[in-house]
Amino acid sequence: MPVDRIVRISGTAIPIRGDNIDTDRIVPARFLRSVSFEGLEDHLFADDRAQIDARTPRGHPVSDPRFRSASILLVNANFGCGSSREHAPQAISRRGISAVLGQSFSEIFFGNSLALGMPCVSAETSAIEELMRMVESDPATMVSVDLDSMTVTAGAFAAGITLPAAARLALRDGTWDATGLLLERYDEVESVAVRLPYVTGWR
Repeated sequence: MPVDRIVRISGTAIPIRGDNIDTDRIVPARFLRSVSFEGLEDHLFADDRAQIDARTPRGHPVSDPRFRSASILLVNANFGCGSSREHAPQAISRRGISAVLGQSFSEIFFGNSLALGMPCVSAETSAIEELMRMVESDPATMVSVDLDSMTVTAGAFAAGITLPAAARLALRDGTWDATGLLLERYDEVESVAVRLPYVTGWR
């Protein structure tokens, strides 16, 4: 199984406004009882959606069918703060999101997202605001995040993005995917395994 090298993510976007959105808002704790991550996408922003869906015609962006096929999530500052649960990026990824673009991210959320191959890239506040405005005005707006040029584009709009150098390298060369790397070089794994007594049994 070849590793997945992530260089460019393009698609429509879904805007989630608000600073300091924590992991309990992304996936409320009562949905974390299962032993797998399956179905978490159904509970993405469950409490926020319940409140907003009841009082606005289109409801929360996650409930709005215009954003159903979005592959890029637009957020504001300190997204993913709070507890370190892996379920938050898992729910976002399983919803079909391939990249998160925002002002800033919680460090643990950032790391958990990187482990899924879902880059969390940052841009200036003004750029995020303009992208959110464009997407809210026209949900069909195509957004592209390019890790080679370190830019985000949407039509004639373009802005710079930032990403820590180590994360950028891991995404571009595929080393973010620890499992994929093991499977790609499984002959080496097996050659080491046969030399380990706790794998082969003591002789």
